[in-house]
Parts: sequence; C-alpha cells; structure tokens
Amino acid sequence: MKLSIELAYQTPREWAHQAIENFDDFLRDHADCERKASAMATSFIAKCPDKVEIIPELIETALEEMEHFRDVYKLMESRGVQLKAKMPKDEYIHQLIGACRSDVDGRLMDRMLLASIIECRGAERFRLIEEEIKDPKIKRFYKTLWTSEAKHGNLFVKLALIYWPEKDVYKRLNELNVLEGEIISKLPWRPALH
Repeated sequence: MKLSIELAYQTPREWAHQAIENFDDFLRDHADCERKASAMATSFIAKCPDKVEIIPELIETALEEMEHFRDVYKLMESRGVQLKAKMPKDEYIHQLIGACRSDVDGRLMDRMLLASIIECRGAERFRLIEEEIKDPKIKRFYKTLWTSEAKHGNLFVKLALIYWPEKDVYKRLNELNVLEGEIISKLPWRPALH
C-alpha cells in the first residue's frame, strides 16, 4: 500500500534559483512554515483527543517540526537574519483549507490528507533547494529536511487509514492532490516554500 502520492504539479527547478537568490527571505518563510507545521500537529490532538491511536505520532511530529524550526533559526542567526514581526497569511494554505468539507468527519479526513500533500510539497521543494544550493553545510541541512518531510507525507495518510476505508482515503487524496496542483501552479513564485 502506497502512503504518499506523486504530486500533480512538479515545481520547476527555476523556482529554487529564485529562492536561493533571495535566501534570507526564504529562510524567514521556512521558519514560519516549521512553526505552523508543529502547531498543525498539535491542533489535531486538540481537535480529536478521543483518537488516541494517533496522538503519540502527532506528538513526535510536532516535536520534530519544532526541532526543524530551531535548526532553521540557528541558520538564520548565523546569517544575521531575524524572524518576521508577523507571519503573513499564506494564500496557498488558505485556499487548501477552503476546499475542506464542512462536516466534522469529512473535514478531519481532508485536513489529514492535506497535511500529507503539504508535507510532500515541502519535501519536493526542499529537495530542489538541496540540489541547487552550493554551500555544502546548507546542502546537507536541506537533504535532512526533505527526507523528514517525505516521511511526514506518508505519516498523515497512514493515520487517516486508521479511521476511514482505503478506497475513500485514496479517492479523496487524489482529488485534493489535483486541487493542490491547480492552486500552486497559479500562485506567483516568491522566495517562500509555497
């Protein structure tokens, strides 16, 4: 059973060139994304404390994402880069969340599957950064990150399969994957993960 998907839209390599040219801005956005990813994992726990089968893995994911934030922040400190005063609205995430169903069960499934797709997108884009950046230390850092994000992409599908039938999970995963590809392909490129 496959736990992740091939993204419907493949990010062009040129995206990484733009991100690297504006790397300090990319780092600020990356730090914000890691904080949001940690908060997302803990929000699942807050919204469904009765789903005890998934809580231990969600705790581990939240901690791992916070470790990523710590590591990005250290890199920022070494470059004299500060966090943004305020996290701006992420249009990519806003559009994806807007596509979630409104019933409680459907919304939870959609949020889990979107978490998988978002992690897969992060893995794809971190891989592009790792392949294109010249600094060997930063290259190693992003290789570690994209392998971790790919693992998280698998995790959220695995967690969804605990509660819903496989055919329903993969049908909805494919629908959301196509939608995500349409959304991200239309957004302007910027030195940001999404």
